[in-house]
Amino acid sequence: MFKPNGLNLLCLLSLHQVAYLLEGNVQSPITGPLEDKVFYVEEGKGGPQYLYMFTFQPPTYSVKLIGETDDIIDVKGGVLTVSGVLDWEHKTQYRLQLEGLDQNSKRVQGPYSIIINVVDINDNPPEFSKTEYIGEVREHSRPGKPFMYVTAFDRDDPSTLHAQLIYSIVHQFPRLPGTDMYFQIDNVTGAISTTAAGKTSLDSTKGNAFLLVVRAKDMAGQYINSFSHEADVKITVLENLWKSPPEVFLQENSTKPHPMIITHVQWNDPYATYKIQEKEKHSIPFTVDQNGTVYVTKPLDREEKDYYSFYIFANDEEGNMLAKPVNVSVRVVDINDNPPVCNEILTKFEVQENEDVGNLIGIVVASDNDEKGSLNSRLKFSLMDQTPKIPQDNLFRIELGTGSVHLLKSELNRQVVQNYYLQVNVTDPVFSTICEVQIHVIDINDKIPIFEKSDYGTVIVAEDQKKGYRIFEIKATDADEVGTGSSQIIYTITKGDPNNSFTILTDPDTNIGAIIINKDLDFETNSVYNLTINATNPEPLVAGIKYTSNSSTFLRIHVTDVEEPPVFLRPSYIVAIYENVTIGTSVTTVKAFDPEGYTIKYSLKKTRENWLKIDPDSGQIYTAALLDYEQNRTYIEEIVATEQSGVLKSSVAQLILHLTDVNDNPPYLVNEIVSLCHPLQGDKSAKFEVADLDSDIPNFTYSLAGKYEDNWIISKVDSKHGSITPKNLKLEQNVYDVLVRINDNGRPPMKDVVTLKVNVCRCVSDRCYVEIDNPNPSPTVGATIGILVGVLLVIGIILGFVFLHLKRKKENEQNITPEMEAFTQRSK
Repeated sequence: MFKPNGLNLLCLLSLHQVAYLLEGNVQSPITGPLEDKVFYVEEGKGGPQYLYMFTFQPPTYSVKLIGETDDIIDVKGGVLTVSGVLDWEHKTQYRLQLEGLDQNSKRVQGPYSIIINVVDINDNPPEFSKTEYIGEVREHSRPGKPFMYVTAFDRDDPSTLHAQLIYSIVHQFPRLPGTDMYFQIDNVTGAISTTAAGKTSLDSTKGNAFLLVVRAKDMAGQYINSFSHEADVKITVLENLWKSPPEVFLQENSTKPHPMIITHVQWNDPYATYKIQEKEKHSIPFTVDQNGTVYVTKPLDREEKDYYSFYIFANDEEGNMLAKPVNVSVRVVDINDNPPVCNEILTKFEVQENEDVGNLIGIVVASDNDEKGSLNSRLKFSLMDQTPKIPQDNLFRIELGTGSVHLLKSELNRQVVQNYYLQVNVTDPVFSTICEVQIHVIDINDKIPIFEKSDYGTVIVAEDQKKGYRIFEIKATDADEVGTGSSQIIYTITKGDPNNSFTILTDPDTNIGAIIINKDLDFETNSVYNLTINATNPEPLVAGIKYTSNSSTFLRIHVTDVEEPPVFLRPSYIVAIYENVTIGTSVTTVKAFDPEGYTIKYSLKKTRENWLKIDPDSGQIYTAALLDYEQNRTYIEEIVATEQSGVLKSSVAQLILHLTDVNDNPPYLVNEIVSLCHPLQGDKSAKFEVADLDSDIPNFTYSLAGKYEDNWIISKVDSKHGSITPKNLKLEQNVYDVLVRINDNGRPPMKDVVTLKVNVCRCVSDRCYVEIDNPNPSPTVGATIGILVGVLLVIGIILGFVFLHLKRKKENEQNITPEMEAFTQRSK
């Protein structure tokens, strides 16, 4: 029998494999030695599929495949073959073992793991869980709040796009041309909700049935060869239950048990919870339970508050608001629970003794806290009594509905009776109150005021006296009854003061008139006032009596000049300029004038910056130095205007100079060194921070400068940070200088090349490890001697100070004279 040697056996095996492939008339598969292998085979392909050719050499003569072959996976001549069609939905993976056998079919290699993963293809369309869906939605439902769901599934691999479904609404029936869709669907969850148009347009009274054609599409809807499936959704529109209830009317001071039900609200679906919220900051006596029933918690008082308005919210299970809140209005109904009240404890009227019959003397004022305009607050007035009844009773009458008191008979005589007292009964439909009235009979105004002087001469006042300053007093007398309108005096400036620069205040007890400055005086405008002043009574004079020249007087007011400082046209000047203007640029021009007409010189109160200068004659301000926004964004300077007189009075105005930033600073590194742990990893990077003196909102970009592309990758993290990532993972532990170009992208852009030091180091807990050669060092001999010498030196200095102090004390004791010693003894 022929026994081939090793070389002959290898040749025979190779010829056997080649013959097998030629028999299949296919292209040679990938070859390789016997080892663990993983293959990926797409489902649905017809066989045979040649996956791999295993090569082997003696003592291996043949290979054997065992495991989940399902009679469609085999190894022939060392070639792994799939002869049947794989189906991912049936089986996603085949686990096999491969053994190398010798000529006696004894295993000499392996076993090796062979795994064939079936790769899914999109060969299944989506399927809806129902052929038809039924749903209901209420009018005015919140857009985006789902009221139903549709679901579909796909039997393809859920980890791929093949089974990733996208939902969409294909049609809405009915839908008027040019109108928006009333419904929308979440393309991922299949949740159906109303749109903004649906919220406002859905009306159960105008057609409440809609049909939606919903489509589910696999491959996330991204490919033209994706599969789709459609289902019908029938939606019925129901009446909106969420609406404000009618206004509630509650009678005040109710005696019914509280809390008391007053109204009810209801959300469209039963799962809502309700919350009450007052419109005003203080609490309200109302509450709502989780069924939407609204209660009043205590009796209400209309006189305290007659109307309440508050909101009720409907929230879902997560506490989210389902719709806009409804408004509940409560009006408190009045009952007659308040008696009339007199506005005055004693109402006082005056009547002249010659008053005509029927004239109005006064009105008795009373009020009722019950609802205005209702019968509960309707008041009636009647006279109960008159004291004294001299010369007879019923001298007065009162209007039933208004409380107006009139003179009924013309028999008043002040010399007989000066005061009458009336009792007025004020009633509403339930209660009554007595109001007391005093009627004082006054003397008739038959005397005129007479000034003490017909001419008060001249008064001098400085122009800088302030408003309200009392400059003079005048007085007139009146012979009528004291304390009445017939004797009270009103002073009026009738001539000489067209601008009302002065006013006169009267003391009601003394009738003295005080002339007071009413407006600022100005010598340059008006230096002399010739005033004519009249005295009159608030009560009209009786027929036949007139005011004469005795009720007039004259007063001259001379205004004296006061040296006044210059006046700026504006109290402050606000200017904005760019920080990069050249020296000598005009900033602004200030102007001031002097009331006396003196020439004005301008100057600046210098500050340490000395950025500005001013033309002393024109007031024009220029830049005197380069400005810097980063040093000072706002520059405040005081401008001085000085009159060129002997007094040299001055005024100050303020210049506020706002600098506008110019991009004149390059970006820089906040920290110049970053660290990376050795050995380097490509997914690890180090972040660095960049700043710029100009921009508050930076927008930096980064690039490598020089020949660093082979070792590093630079990238942007955010507006302030960049990162550096190793590209060459073979770099040794060291500190590397990497040139980075940073651009701030300003106007104009500023850029700079900075050196970023990258420390590639050995790490412990993600931090660079620093070795310490001698963690617990002992002092050397030299160090010990140095410490000892230092200690002895300090001790010597202390002893020197002690000896010096004792020496001085001894000398002082020797210098004490007998007189000083005796003085010391006496002091003791």
